[in-house]
Amino acid sequence: MRWPFKTGSLFPANAIAVDLGTANTLIYVKGEGIVLNEPSVVALDRETKKIKGVGLEAKRMLGRTPEGVIAVRPMKDGVIADFDVTEKMLRYFLALIIENHVFKVKPRVIVCVPSGITEVEK
Repeated sequence: MRWPFKTGSLFPANAIAVDLGTANTLIYVKGEGIVLNEPSVVALDRETKKIKGVGLEAKRMLGRTPEGVIAVRPMKDGVIADFDVTEKMLRYFLALIIENHVFKVKPRVIVCVPSGITEVEK
């Protein structure tokens, strides 16, 4: 059977694909491949909830955070467990990618989700 679409037509040239995993978050840019592979961990100030570290930097703080800082994994079993922290983590990672890449037009972001999740989890 022949593939009914032109190669790459389902993934626009200006697209960024995001895989929010429980362990790691991956970001793919068409034509470049995986440009980010970081642990899905965020370190936050316990009181203000401001970001103290994201990804590998935050993972290094797990179990040995200074007083007043907590390191959390916002994903659990493939779904978002903490929406606010996941949003902060995703914004941070996307800002890194957009800062280091030149897009001719505003990129389209595609997020992978597990097939067995509920509408609320989506």
